Amino acid sequence: MKAIVYHRYGSPEVLKLEEIEKPAPEDDEVLIKVRAASVNPLDCRLLKGKPYATRLMSRLGRLKAGRPGVDVAGEVEAIGKKITRFKPGDEVFGAAAGALAEFATARESRLVLKPENLTFEQAASVNVAGMTALQGLRNKGQLAPGEKVLINGAAGGVGTYAVQIAKVFGAELTGVCSTRNLDLVKSIGADHAIDYLKEDFTQGRVLYDLIFDCVGNVSFSNCRRALTRHGKLVMVGAPHTNWMLAVMAPLLWAKLESWFVSQKAIAALAQSNQNDLVFISELLSAGKVTPVIDRVYNLNEAREAVRYLEEGHARGKVIVTV
Repeated sequence: MKAIVYHRYGSPEVLKLEEIEKPAPEDDEVLIKVRAASVNPLDCRLLKGKPYATRLMSRLGRLKAGRPGVDVAGEVEAIGKKITRFKPGDEVFGAAAGALAEFATARESRLVLKPENLTFEQAASVNVAGMTALQGLRNKGQLAPGEKVLINGAAGGVGTYAVQIAKVFGAELTGVCSTRNLDLVKSIGADHAIDYLKEDFTQGRVLYDLIFDCVGNVSFSNCRRALTRHGKLVMVGAPHTNWMLAVMAPLLWAKLESWFVSQKAIAALAQSNQNDLVFISELLSAGKVTPVIDRVYNLNEAREAVRYLEEGHARGKVIVTV
């Protein structure tokens, strides 16, 4: 089968489309004929191998060939002996390591059936971004109906899901984005939109119960000016840097500062959860959440897809079709 691989760390230029052995599912796995996949910022970090701690996520850098991609949508090709939820021919989406390929294997617990009203491209955008938004807002932010919420980076992959999910939970929502994305953010449910080129939301003109930061470009100290007395800052984004200290220092400082003030800073990282994936699938099926897709590339254009994502200006998700 054809797959995107890389044999050394570096820029998107190291990505290659190669012929490799088609995987066979283990007893607790599903073999998926991939129809679409998406790329995420984590793919870019793993590709570069920087910060160096990310290499631990690639078996301490000893992979013979890296396999990027985790968000997947496709058709069940074959199943392992212990699989009971799916059968060959089912259309599914979720998480599968090495999803930028013609075939990929995944655990049954990381997949759900694709709603009929969703294209494969839309379904491939859901897993990381949708789960990050849902778990960050609901679990970490403990969002309640009627609360004032601000999404920093509202036009990005996670941000577009966060805007819509926050509205489902009954929030009064403000989205922060660039000038060109103001209309987009309002069209997906934001009550208000702030152009970060013209206005600094941390100046405290409006106080929010929850700030959901998808970018990682504002400190907790500055955000506190825009939070209510017991408001929360949920951090799901990180600075674009190759230095681990520059990534971790703001998170650690925010956590330390939280111990001494009534407002709280909380870091959030999405965890695989089939029930949460089912919940998002139901929102998609009901039309309460609609994936926002910026660009679609073919598998042989995966290098260009990663390069475009690295530029940091994607509106919604970047998809690769197979």
